[in-house]
Amino acid sequence: MILNQVFDEINIGLVILDRDMKVQKWNRWMELHSGFGADRIVGSSIFDYFPDLNNKKFHRSCKSVFSFGNCCFFSQKLHHYLFPFKSSGYIDSGFEYMQQSCSMGPLRDENNVIQYLFIHVQDVTEVALYEQKLVDMNLKDGLTGIYNRRFMEVKLREEFDRCRRYNRDFSIIMFDIDHFKNVNDEYGHQCGDFILKSISSRVLSIIRNVDYLFRYGGEEFCCLLPETQMNNAFIVAERFRTAIMAMENDYAGSIVKVTISLGVAGMDKDIDSSDNMVKMADDALYKAKREGRNRALIMG
Repeated sequence: MILNQVFDEINIGLVILDRDMKVQKWNRWMELHSGFGADRIVGSSIFDYFPDLNNKKFHRSCKSVFSFGNCCFFSQKLHHYLFPFKSSGYIDSGFEYMQQSCSMGPLRDENNVIQYLFIHVQDVTEVALYEQKLVDMNLKDGLTGIYNRRFMEVKLREEFDRCRRYNRDFSIIMFDIDHFKNVNDEYGHQCGDFILKSISSRVLSIIRNVDYLFRYGGEEFCCLLPETQMNNAFIVAERFRTAIMAMENDYAGSIVKVTISLGVAGMDKDIDSSDNMVKMADDALYKAKREGRNRALIMG
């Protein structure tokens, strides 16, 4: 009786299955998070209620437990979860389901024969969320939420080396905000921050999932376009320019309009490093600014 109380009161999920994969025990924690009461699920196949578990890996793990008495582990980093429970309390976590650390092991009878297996389920959503925040802090710009320069330097080298090795197209776009100092001087730095976030959001809505947008520094940005010829990258740059020019940024009741200047560079046999590629795009950017701003130019 005491063991049954512990089984139900402990703050982790505990499940016991027999060799036919029928549920023999289903504790209170599992009831709360699954919505299935023990009186309903006990005696039924676990697959009737969780069909996604009916896969090769789960069957292989169960067989290993029953045949050899092994313990199996399902880490959150590799599997995320076994049971698709809603991640209550973490609405903005980005996780659709509770992140779980799970283990599976044998239960033997008085003759030391394995008759059942147990599954232990622990909610590690909070830990996973904290780890994700640490990753974001290292990879992303704190103001705009886009990738930072540190990550750009890593990703740029990777893409440059990959495209050179396999003779693939690769282009980059450097751009910055025209007369950004005037925005800060006239409307204040909080307005400047608002503009930086608005531009980042607008450009993100234009690029593909395989592209990368970075805050290079201050009001300057960089976009990596894998598998993209330079002429096509110029078309993308023009989309950025016209989209930003059309924006009406409403800050504290004032409409603040800005433009951007852009420089485009593409993979070329004469470019011997990713740093030189950035320099070419940067040179094109500053040439665009010298020639009147609110324009895109190609270098390479």
